[in-house]
Amino acid sequence: MDLKKHCLTTLFVLLIAFSVQSQDMLEQLRAQSEQEPETVMGTFKGTRIINGQSVETRGKGNLDVIISHRFGRINSGGYNLFGLDDSNVRLGLEYSFSDRITVGFGRNSLNKVYDGFVKGRIFEQKTEGMPLSATWVSDVSLYSLKRPELPMTFQRRLRYVHQVIVARKFSPLFSLQLMPTLVHRNLVSVETEPNNLAALGIGSRLALSKRVSLTGEYYYRFAKDLPGHNSLGIGVDIETGGHVFQLHFTNSNEMTPSGFIPSTRGNFFDGDIHFGFNVARSFQLGRK
Repeated sequence: MDLKKHCLTTLFVLLIAFSVQSQDMLEQLRAQSEQEPETVMGTFKGTRIINGQSVETRGKGNLDVIISHRFGRINSGGYNLFGLDDSNVRLGLEYSFSDRITVGFGRNSLNKVYDGFVKGRIFEQKTEGMPLSATWVSDVSLYSLKRPELPMTFQRRLRYVHQVIVARKFSPLFSLQLMPTLVHRNLVSVETEPNNLAALGIGSRLALSKRVSLTGEYYYRFAKDLPGHNSLGIGVDIETGGHVFQLHFTNSNEMTPSGFIPSTRGNFFDGDIHFGFNVARSFQLGRK
């Protein structure tokens, strides 16, 4: 009889313990299901793809120093060292006031252009739920090159660009983004050119390893009889700690969207290709 009591008591205790354990597991599963989905990180390695912006923004207090070069056309021949004798440089600073808002400023040697922009993250891709990331960019450029043949007022020197960047990281290996864009130029080359220009850009990234990626970028201009060609570029991104090196080939020589979108003159497939690179160094100012 005592053995039977002990067995029943033991079974009762085990049932209570199993019930408590099951309740704890249910509570843990419920808590996990109520947690917010994680943000998808690293859609692109840098804030630039080639010439244009990527969907990425930096964290609060981050300062990016970006040095960009575009050399002359490769098909200019050996006498010009296949374009390396010529150089166009942009020096830029970008500071993130929050995880969502970045302000940037730069100076370009070509056409002596000063440019500034505001970049804001609208929403972010999540592991569950939100399938896309989106960022807004507004850019203004001042062309300070002297034009003795024209009365160049301050207003005539200004150009504006507004852009929505929508992106998705489909896998750790592949990302894609679209960039609907509106460009306004207060002064154009000839009367037949439009002051307002709509364009659609597409950019992509294919990861070859944790630190090396192939990138591509193309902008299609919605305008008839606009001189020049659509901007096209391919490149390689190499990440080394706080640096991102971007090596690329593009038919665009200008490095601001108000320049390379409407004013690219070279034909990529005729060999009018500029070798270039972007070097970005990130500094964290203050606490994150």
